[in-house]
Amino acid sequence: MNQSQQSRQSVLDQIQLACEHVQRDPASVQLLAVSKTHPSQSLRKMYQAGQRSFGENYLQEALTKIDELQDLEIEWHFIGHVQRNKTKHLAEKFDWVHGVDRLIIAERLSIQRLESRKPLNICIQVNIDGQDSKDGCQPDEVAELVQHISQLPNIRLRGLMVIPAPENSAAFADAKTLFEQVRSQHARPQDWDTLSMGMSGDLDAAIAAGSTMVRVGTALFGARDYHH
Repeated sequence: MNQSQQSRQSVLDQIQLACEHVQRDPASVQLLAVSKTHPSQSLRKMYQAGQRSFGENYLQEALTKIDELQDLEIEWHFIGHVQRNKTKHLAEKFDWVHGVDRLIIAERLSIQRLESRKPLNICIQVNIDGQDSKDGCQPDEVAELVQHISQLPNIRLRGLMVIPAPENSAAFADAKTLFEQVRSQHARPQDWDTLSMGMSGDLDAAIAAGSTMVRVGTALFGARDYHH
């Protein structure tokens, strides 16, 4: 096994163990490779190791990689904060957008998504534990957002994304509770299947609380190359 295969396998093993601890099926947790600041070549190696979903935080950097890797069947996730002036590129180039925290953003993505493409998968980002510095809507705004966003054309509202403060793994349970509570507001509840939470450091706690997608960077790619 090469380095990429080894790193990926060890993360998959960690996911499997975390699932076994709480009697969950490991197949119910998707691994999203956080590839920001890593060059296209690293993504290509990780793809060859079997990884298909990659998450990017910086739009310009991501667009370059999407172009350089267009020969691969990659599922591209945008996990950075979504600014209003960036929605066109996101709607055109990505499969998933995780950082939606306002209705206007979802509306723009809906309008700008090409009819010829599959609907764009989106998650609502929630500031689950009231951090001053964090993006995301407030928990009490979520039900109404779900109600409106789930009716928009050309997008599929899939669930919630949270990034609690480090060491605050109790917030994962709050996110899970909220996730279940607002399902009834969804126009298409069968689409409501994604709770995107947990990273390299708190993966076990996130899975125990019900995460369906974990975002892992360092454990897959090693320390970041800061080429920005």
